[in-house]
Amino acid sequence: MPSGSPPQRHGKGGGEEGASASRLGGRRTDYPSSSRQRSADVVWPEHFVESVAAHVADDAARSSGRLFAAPAVVAMFQVCPTWRAIAGSEFLWQVLCRRIWFRRRRSLPSWREEYIHFHRTAANFRAGRYVYSSLLPPSDDLSCRRLALSDRYLAAGFLDGSVRLYDVPSGRLLATFRADPHRDRLGRFSQAISGLVLFDDRLAFASQDGDVHVAELGSSGAPPRRALAGNLVVDGTMVDFTGNARWWVGLFAGAPGHSWHVWDVATELLVFVGGGLMDHAAVVGWHMLTDVLKPVVGRARILEQGVVVGCTVSSMEVLDLNGVTGTILNQSEHRHGALVGSFDACHGRVLVVDSRGVAEVREAPALTDVSRFTPFRRSELQQGGPSVEGCMNWGYALVCTSRGVQVWDSITATGQYLYIFRQRIGIASAMVASNRYVAAWTKDTGLHLWDFGAL
Repeated sequence: MPSGSPPQRHGKGGGEEGASASRLGGRRTDYPSSSRQRSADVVWPEHFVESVAAHVADDAARSSGRLFAAPAVVAMFQVCPTWRAIAGSEFLWQVLCRRIWFRRRRSLPSWREEYIHFHRTAANFRAGRYVYSSLLPPSDDLSCRRLALSDRYLAAGFLDGSVRLYDVPSGRLLATFRADPHRDRLGRFSQAISGLVLFDDRLAFASQDGDVHVAELGSSGAPPRRALAGNLVVDGTMVDFTGNARWWVGLFAGAPGHSWHVWDVATELLVFVGGGLMDHAAVVGWHMLTDVLKPVVGRARILEQGVVVGCTVSSMEVLDLNGVTGTILNQSEHRHGALVGSFDACHGRVLVVDSRGVAEVREAPALTDVSRFTPFRRSELQQGGPSVEGCMNWGYALVCTSRGVQVWDSITATGQYLYIFRQRIGIASAMVASNRYVAAWTKDTGLHLWDFGAL
């Protein structure tokens, strides 16, 4: 946590100190000293000061970024000793963790320690301070399709239908899950992993044939169960799978009008089918069952506001999940075509790179521009092939180029370039980022993990 300046006394009114006290306490300072309140805590009770501190943090985070919330609150604590005592309020730090870092559960002994941990991790992320490790060497038998991160685990889904679960930050392999090997297949790659939804206690993984399996991540060691059985003939190929604690969302190509599938996680029942986002990719969707070397045709990401954003080569679409009515909130066409593998979303913002190598960050659901930057040279796009991988976390966009993994500020309108990872890993085919970790897979160098919270 950053430290503020020494506390200043406000007991004597007059001059600038009196004016400052007037602004903070909402009282006039031109009364005789005997009629003035001597301390800010007499004017504002504790719960009111906590509320003001939360608003100060919110304003600082919105205007300058989440790293500026803590200095703004610390400066406020210096008003007087009573206000400084509010720094020990667990309720205040719980509110700040929820508003600034979107944390509703703590893993450390106190909410104040939780906030400090996330602030330091974010500062490390901005400065490029991390611990790197290589988790899995490349292999001709393995091709990673999807990656997912939680606070405790990294999940990697492969072309052969297997999912490997790693402990983070140690990188230790904990388990390998596989779909039902006796399931009838329609195409060589029908069981290739198309999406992962990972929490600290549960993993859901989907395959291109539409099956969804669930593994409980405890000490029981129980094999995964098939929660949903896909129907390729009716729905087509599941090209992507995303979700949260409430919804699972599948993006399908192959059957007109069946692009979106939404399931209720609690009941595992299908609650919505519809949409034509992937209708143009029906033929490509079927070919994915026998040929996985084609460009990525569609991606979907669920956002905190209860909406899901889908991206194809030609357009983006925002689907409302609130009420599960299948309402399309917004659509946007890509003027120059999108490199769909670069698409990702986090905390209300989406990232996509177009065919010219220009990356765009947009605000959802309106899909208004936030920032643009150019991580690629034209020659790199040609060398890298048809798919370019990118990912996002709360404040940064990461794009893998032939020169390495570049990190860009995704909050400011300028799209500031920050740094490039020191490791040359090659062209990634899967990437994921959280507040603390970044993971990537390349066919030439295997599986990599960067930990920004270890220092």
